[in-house]
Amino acid sequence: MSIVRAKSLFFVLAGLWLVAAPAVAAELPPLTHVLTAVPTGRPAPALKLTDLDGKLHDLAALKGKVVVVNFWATWCPPCRREMPSLERLRRALPDVVVMAVDVGEDDDTVFAFTGTLNPAPEFPLLLDLNSAAMQAWKVKGLPSTFVIAPDGNLAYRAVGGREFDNPELIDQLRRLAGKK
Repeated sequence: MSIVRAKSLFFVLAGLWLVAAPAVAAELPPLTHVLTAVPTGRPAPALKLTDLDGKLHDLAALKGKVVVVNFWATWCPPCRREMPSLERLRRALPDVVVMAVDVGEDDDTVFAFTGTLNPAPEFPLLLDLNSAAMQAWKVKGLPSTFVIAPDGNLAYRAVGGREFDNPELIDQLRRLAGKK
């Protein structure tokens, strides 16, 4: 194939992609809201990380509360898509602690991304620079979310994007927190 022909083919394919990409994005399926129950009696792994401001957050200090721990990355499309719903969950259930653990990215990358979000997250964005927390929690894919019961045990988990502000999911977390 000649260079001219290869370039022409490239530009035709690039043009098709530019035309088709918005249509494909509009057809994205809705995110689910289902959480999978974890067998009882499994304590949550330790989690002690700093946030974008350098403040240390320790999961052990949150015993007695329901905690949602979300592992994510800025390059992950379902992670980016679900992030605003995590903030809406935090606003709907102020007694539930939400923490998002960014895996393997620096604070500048995470900070730049959060500026694009509406609503902007007001929960801690923790940095797992070397992916040690991801390994300790046995995260198999991003996004992965874990819900910790007030007793410190894992209650639910989810792999893949979620709509965390779904009324059914909010009710599920409200019941876990002992609120009707």
